[in-house]
Amino acid sequence: MTRHGALVRQAVALPRPLFVARGWRGDGYWRMQVHERDLSDFALTTKAADALTDDERAMVYALFDGAYRQANHAYLANSLTKLRYITLALHDGAPAGFGLADMRVLDLPRLPRQAVGMAGMCCIDDRFRRRGLFGALERHSMAAAGERPAGRMITCGRVAHPASFRTMTSNPTHIPRPAMPITAWQQEVGAAIAAAYGVADFDPATFVCHGSGEPIGYPNLVMDVREDEWRVFSGVDRDRGDSLLGVAWIPDAPAGWDD
Repeated sequence: MTRHGALVRQAVALPRPLFVARGWRGDGYWRMQVHERDLSDFALTTKAADALTDDERAMVYALFDGAYRQANHAYLANSLTKLRYITLALHDGAPAGFGLADMRVLDLPRLPRQAVGMAGMCCIDDRFRRRGLFGALERHSMAAAGERPAGRMITCGRVAHPASFRTMTSNPTHIPRPAMPITAWQQEVGAAIAAAYGVADFDPATFVCHGSGEPIGYPNLVMDVREDEWRVFSGVDRDRGDSLLGVAWIPDAPAGWDD
């Protein structure tokens, strides 16, 4: 596996979100779950985000426009400079999705040299949703960084709505959680991770990443979510371009994390 350039896998079978296991797979992917979906009908290409060709970049923006109303191209352009790797998916030659992500080793409060999987913007053509592609694209992009966590790993991402946050809420260590205060340690770690994403205005008490004043976009998605799932999003103003930082641990949180 190289750190730059294209990394192509024609046949992929990666985990669907069911059960958390413990360990790093020999093919370079964190085994987060044990039940897998067959994605062999997709062609995935992983490469450095700054190495996208003009055609690939146009594909990424077209997928973004299809996934969001009033898609903010400046936000996506900035995201492509903050996270190093992107995975593109084709289905019979047609664009199916992209996922931007990174894996870094950060010195966080009380957590020196902590492996952090940083999920970024991910857009799936609506014809291919609910196929497990979202998680596959993000994991491919994280794996391209070449890091191999030997112990606990943090996984994180900025999310716009509860449907996206569900990729984390099945993990019992995730924060923020409704009706559960965010501890001082969690606030410190959250602020450090937000800074790694390039967030200029982060509220550690709510984990809201305040935006630039312009919306990122409004998802073209019919969401079937419960009222209680919206609670942690109460401070998120999508018209301002806000998002919510979600953080979770694999396989479990360190002692004192919730204290």
